[in-house]
This record gives sequence, structure tokens and C-alpha cells, in this order.
Amino acid sequence: MYRFECDYAEGCHPLIMDALFKTNSEQHCGYGNDIYCEKARKAILDLCDCKTCAVHFLVGGTQTNTVVINHILRPHQGVLCANTGHITIHETGAIEATGHKVLPLDSDDGTITGKQVLDYCSAHFSDHDFEHIVQPGMVYISNPTENGTIYTKSQLSELKKACEQYSIPLFIDGARLGYALASPKNDLTLSDLCKLCDVFYIGGTKVGALFGEAVVITSTALQKDFRYIMKQHGAMLAKGRLLGVQFLTLFTDNLYTDISKNAVELALQIKQAFASVGCEFLFDSYTNQQFPILSDSQLEILSKKYSYSFWKKMPDGKNAVRFCTSWATPDTAVKELISDIKAL
Repeated sequence: MYRFECDYAEGCHPLIMDALFKTNSEQHCGYGNDIYCEKARKAILDLCDCKTCAVHFLVGGTQTNTVVINHILRPHQGVLCANTGHITIHETGAIEATGHKVLPLDSDDGTITGKQVLDYCSAHFSDHDFEHIVQPGMVYISNPTENGTIYTKSQLSELKKACEQYSIPLFIDGARLGYALASPKNDLTLSDLCKLCDVFYIGGTKVGALFGEAVVITSTALQKDFRYIMKQHGAMLAKGRLLGVQFLTLFTDNLYTDISKNAVELALQIKQAFASVGCEFLFDSYTNQQFPILSDSQLEILSKKYSYSFWKKMPDGKNAVRFCTSWATPDTAVKELISDIKAL
């Protein structure tokens, strides 16, 4: 059976494993102050075309979201996000456990708009009892979203403008950022992200690394004392060089870009195969996550050889599911899946 239910089923890219092995016996200072972390930071800053940004390496996505959000918010504030956002549906109340409320906004495809942010903030501060209500203190989005959709430069610019109007930071969860940047519908660059948000991170765990996320803090005001919050939340890895080695490898010779692009291209082949047999889709995704709507009999056939994620039951009784490729998905597995789809 081949697993298509997530993009972190495999370990790491062979070049990373090789780099970790080759540097295994070296001695370095800890907590991300080693030469590999420094080189990785420089590589990321060069790609971002930003000399004033700060880069920090953390281990995983939930940890990163919790640390960044808790760092930004004051005790009386909450975080705005889509009602499908990872922090509100897939992180076991990690944000609430720090004492901050998640403030969900309605979304059909996983994205939210600048207008929604403006409307929410306006309603909050116009309320006679606003001091009795959790204050919106920041905006969280992910790119791609949980539904495989992506933000355009125009959408992100609108969001940033709305955030600036109320002086609240914009934070982008980039756990799958490589797949967003590799999408044929994408018009954003890392440099654009530096200009259009206050903090974002480049995901490694789901894009070739054994583990790790690279946080890029673009706002100089938010850079102060971030490492204190990392340490307080158990997010400062003693053997920090393990993160530096991985990200340095990912950002050498376009590896991160190339493996992300391959995953997206394979996913779009799967999408085309489902479309060719008349399947509809829950979301129109152009990233590595695809959401075909299948009958019970179709799923029964495919489940004999492939795993997938169940998403929701449709009103007509059909099933919306997710097939997800990764940086390591082999062409042969996709070709076999496509052949079986066309035989449905």
C-alpha cells in the first residue's frame, strides 16, 4: 500500500541524511549558535532579500505557532484566523492553553480577506462593552491553507493593509510554504512575504527535512526577546546544529524549490486523472493536496492499494477525501494510482 494521506510520512531527503551523518562527530556550541545555523540563516536571508530580518530554527509546526503567537499577543488579546485554520482545528487547543483565545472567521476555501479583518476589528472597537471582550491582537493565516488553496499577492496585500489599519501583526504559517511557492497559480516570492507580513516560517518537516521550521521575523519590533520565549516554551533545541545542517542543505542548489515543485506536479497529475473520470473536487487546489469527491464504491476500490485522508461526508452521500503528495512521492506510485483512477 502507498500512503497518500499526508506529506510527512517519509524521513528526510537523502542529501540531508548524508549531511547529518558527515557532521555527526563534529563539536559545536548549542542552541542554534553554531556555524551551520549561521550559514543557514544567511542562505535564507539572501533568498528573502532582507538583511534586517531575524531567523530562528524550531522543531515543529504546532510548537512554532504556539511560540510565535504567545510572543506577539498581550494577555487580553486573541488571534484572528480562518475557521479551518490549523491553530483552531488541529492543535488540541495549544493556543488556548497559553491563555489566548482563537477568534475564527468564516471561510469557504480556507482563506480570509482584509475586509473580514476590518469588519471584525471595527465591530470590536465599536462595541460599547469592548473592554469585556477578547481584543483581536494579530492575524494568523497559512499558505497553503488547510484546503490546499493559496493566497495571491493582491490578497496578501489587502490583508496586510487591514492589519496595519489596526496596528496588528500578520503571521503566516508556512509549514507547506514550499508547495505554495511551487504552485503554477502562485505569484508570491520569499521577498514579497518579507514585505507583506510581520512573521512567517519556512516549513521543513513537510518539505524534505527530518524535522524543523525556520521562523523569519520581518518586524524589527517583534524580534526583541524572541529567544526568551523559545526557551520558555521548550523550543530552543540544545543540539541546534541539527536544524542548521538541514536548512543549509535544503537551501543549497535549489533543493527546497526542486522537491516542492516535483510534489506539486505529481499532485496535479492526480488531479487531472480524477477530473478525467468525472470527479468533482471539494476545493480547487493547485498545490500538493487534492480533494476529490468519490463514491463509496470508488473509495473501496482505491483503499485496497492506497491510503488517503477522509475530509467530509457530502450531502449526496459521496465522500470528500484528500490525496497528498510529498517531496518523496515516487513517480511510479503516482503512475499506478492514475492508472487505477482511470479504471474506476
